[in-house]
Amino acid sequence: MRVTAETASPSRTASPSERPYDKLSPLLEQELPNVKGKTFTSAIVDFPPDARAAPHRHGQAFVYAYVLEGTVRSRLDDEPVRTYRQGESWVEPPGSHHLLAENASRTKPAKLLVVFVSNTGDEIKVDDPPR
Repeated sequence: MRVTAETASPSRTASPSERPYDKLSPLLEQELPNVKGKTFTSAIVDFPPDARAAPHRHGQAFVYAYVLEGTVRSRLDDEPVRTYRQGESWVEPPGSHHLLAENASRTKPAKLLVVFVSNTGDEIKVDDPPR
């Protein structure tokens, strides 16, 4: 992942009539010294009230997500929608399609700590094209 201004900003901008989107803010990016070609990246994902993430993929990254605050609904591939509360976590295998990621609350924020182990140089989040 290249840490850029675009990375730290919302993946899409919502109009006043649309739901808000998440915001991914990188914390640390470090090539793994003992695993050639792999990079460790940590980030905070903020979900304002009623916010969602666009459907997306993380390429061949292994992803670990931990709920720091609030409640988040998530759906990967053909799995059912799951709800995660503060202190709960999940993993996303390489190649997963993240179809749903949203704040379950319309009034309170939610926040995730997300850790990626990716191929060095790969983007860690690629939104699906708009429909």
